[in-house]
Amino acid sequence: MIIIPAIDIIDGKCVRLEQGEYSAKTIYNENPLEVAKQFEDSGIQNLHLVDLDGAKSGQIINWKVLELIASKTNLKVDFGGGVKSDKDIEIAFNSGANQITAGSIAVKDRAKVIDWIRKYGVNKIILGADVKSEKIAISGWQETSDIDIFDFIEDYKKEGIEQIICTDISKDGMLQGTSIDLYQKILSRFPEVKLVASGGVTSINELDKLIEIGTYGAIIGKAIYENRITLKELEKYVS
Repeated sequence: MIIIPAIDIIDGKCVRLEQGEYSAKTIYNENPLEVAKQFEDSGIQNLHLVDLDGAKSGQIINWKVLELIASKTNLKVDFGGGVKSDKDIEIAFNSGANQITAGSIAVKDRAKVIDWIRKYGVNKIILGADVKSEKIAISGWQETSDIDIFDFIEDYKKEGIEQIICTDISKDGMLQGTSIDLYQKILSRFPEVKLVASGGVTSINELDKLIEIGTYGAIIGKAIYENRITLKELEKYVS
């Protein structure tokens, strides 16, 4: 299973939210590159970078942070937040993103995301499925749609999507455990997808459970910043 630390950016700083609430923000480091280098030094190869300003505004804002991390580390960066237009996705890839995560845009403009899949290739586009009570949430989690998570995945699977980041908003940033049951349900229905679990991963034991059910990757955020899971403990998963 791939270990993917998360760096969320507001005003160029490394932050974490609770349940996607911008009012419940904690700043962990004013230098995201410093954090990214710590991850790389511990043997980690992947990074989930989210432009929270971009997610809220509807266009990429913090692309310079992406450019800095991509140019100063060898981390494989998947980037999301504010990627809504052809211009945004070009900025993301030109700034060094290896992949982009299509979240809200995959709900609001299906045709555009399908066009991106065909233009850039299925390996470059990750489907971002942010979930609340098994319904898809959009716009930096500020809105909940009536789209069922399973229908959402089924629809994009038909278009070739292979990798999915699924975030349970109710768990994100709460350090109360991840949604093992939800991920099991998804994998039992779509065993061939590369499912990346995100939101609420709090302990090493949970990582072992995610491996057991066949999860492709796990995004870890607040647990690292709060030392619930240390980079030293993660070494056995990334070696």
